[in-house]
Amino acid sequence: MGSNIKESKHDNIHSNHKHSDEDYKKLINRMSRIIGHANSVKTMMEEHRDCTEILIQISAIKAALNNLGKKILEDHINKCIVDVVGEEQLEEKQKLLQDLNDAIDKFVR
Repeated sequence: MGSNIKESKHDNIHSNHKHSDEDYKKLINRMSRIIGHANSVKTMMEEHRDCTEILIQISAIKAALNNLGKKILEDHINKCIVDVVGEEQLEEKQKLLQDLNDAIDKFVR
């Protein structure tokens, strides 16, 4: 029951802001390319292609998923979190957010 309360509060926070349709389209297009790439790996496996080729393609998919995740996290920090904390001292907050994004980028590599 406690987790439902947390989810409800999280949903309420996110209902106060919107991501642009253009941003979502870009993210969805990235995901569609990843899905297409994953389907091609499945085909490669069905065709008993060389393991090395398959592993290289899987590595590319992992990198693409990591980059998509980083982009979603970056958007969440820059849009969702900023909406919650407000725009007072926006310049200072933007610097802190950039530092956080840089740290996350380095950590996820």
